[in-house]
Amino acid sequence: MMNGWGDGVYGWVGPVLALIFLVLIALGIVLLVRGTRGAGRGAAPGPAPRVEPAPEAPPRSPALDVLEDRYARGEIDREEFLQRKKDLSG
Repeated sequence: MMNGWGDGVYGWVGPVLALIFLVLIALGIVLLVRGTRGAGRGAAPGPAPRVEPAPEAPPRSPALDVLEDRYARGEIDREEFLQRKKDLSG
């Protein structure tokens, strides 16, 4: 009697081959999706490059801030600004 998959010793071959075929299709879809997701990035996936921290700028003098503000408002001219900045930087 036949039950749709075949009878006898080789009756299991059909379902096993169908399962292997479905697994291969699913694996192909997964690899395809992974390949297209990284296509626009321009770099191969891997560890992130090491970035050194930027050196900190020396602390600014509040007097220099005031001097720059006065120059920006036009209270002092360029020559006076440069002279006072030179004096403050010492």
